[in-house]
Amino acid sequence: MNIKRSDIKAKALILRQKGKSIRDIEMRLKVPRSTLSGWLRDIPLTTKQKEKLFQNWRNALVVARKKAVLWHNEEKVKRLALAKVEARETLKKIKTNNIAILELALAMLYLGEGSKKAEETSMGNSDPLILKTFIAILKKVYEIDAARIRCELYLRADQNIQHMKIFWSKTLNIPIENFKNVNLDKRTANSKTYENYKGVCMVRYGNVAIKRKLLNISSLFCEKLIRI
Repeated sequence: MNIKRSDIKAKALILRQKGKSIRDIEMRLKVPRSTLSGWLRDIPLTTKQKEKLFQNWRNALVVARKKAVLWHNEEKVKRLALAKVEARETLKKIKTNNIAILELALAMLYLGEGSKKAEETSMGNSDPLILKTFIAILKKVYEIDAARIRCELYLRADQNIQHMKIFWSKTLNIPIENFKNVNLDKRTANSKTYENYKGVCMVRYGNVAIKRKLLNISSLFCEKLIRI
């Protein structure tokens, strides 16, 4: 047993003299690091060996980070997939054709995103999905006259007005003639706009009664929940 241990120690010393890292020696000889630290503490390394070990450490760190990024990305994909499954399960319990549920959904959306000051029912956003939902529920619940919808664009200085009108008109299925006003932010003249940014579209419907009802529904609903 002692001879075997001495042989292993001798191999460890040789490997260290060749500039191998303690971790490498540990993996090769299956000797605990605490033992190796005692055996090898008096073995000096040359400057070249130290530089090589440092470079190997840096290379290993880069590889480890890449692996970590891949792992986190894979886990994120799994979490997103699970979230979608859970969302679908929740939606199965909700009757999305129920007018009361749709009106409540619109009221909560309006509480967060709708215009509170204007004497009309209006909402501005850069996310087409939010505005499409806003318009769809207005049509479904209140049977609004879509021809009365007016839109206003708020764009950055380098955005093409006509292109943005066409984009929002097609996206929201609103005639381009209903896009009356366009505001360009001159403060952005010296900066380039991200390709996917289409500005902010304000959808206006000249009926303040709807807005008042939505805000009352949302506030009363929240107050009721708080009291529970």
